[in-house]
Amino acid sequence: MDNMTGLELSPRKIEYIKYLFEKGDNVRTTEISAHMGVDPSTITKAINELASSGYVNHVPYRGFSLTEKGEEYAHFLLRRHRILSLMLNHYGLTAEESCAEVARFEAYVSKKAINTICDSMGHPTFGVCGRIEHDSCNLKHSHHETHEE
Repeated sequence: MDNMTGLELSPRKIEYIKYLFEKGDNVRTTEISAHMGVDPSTITKAINELASSGYVNHVPYRGFSLTEKGEEYAHFLLRRHRILSLMLNHYGLTAEESCAEVARFEAYVSKKAINTICDSMGHPTFGVCGRIEHDSCNLKHSHHETHEE
């Protein structure tokens, strides 16, 4: 997904991708519906759109899971959240405040902006929410770690 901008999906669809990533394989519509507080028909429509875009697999009567493309996008979403949370934490918000604030706007921040922020922060490997992967900005951990020594 080299041509990914990070702005391909709506905030709601991003939440579905994150939830599927967190839950793993074969998540049922009713489970997503209960977690999101949304009618199952709304979930089915959105998930089918994600499936037609190549992010999600649908196995009838078994549930939904992420495709390789969906997994890659989920990794970017996690990285974006962690970079932005770390940035807000750096500027004085607590870890909890940072995560909550980022959740309100992260869907509108491009991959290019995240890569620029990450670069300006020195490619941190750990944020307030956990480990930060750098594969999507073409920086491998081993290279970064050797560079720090």
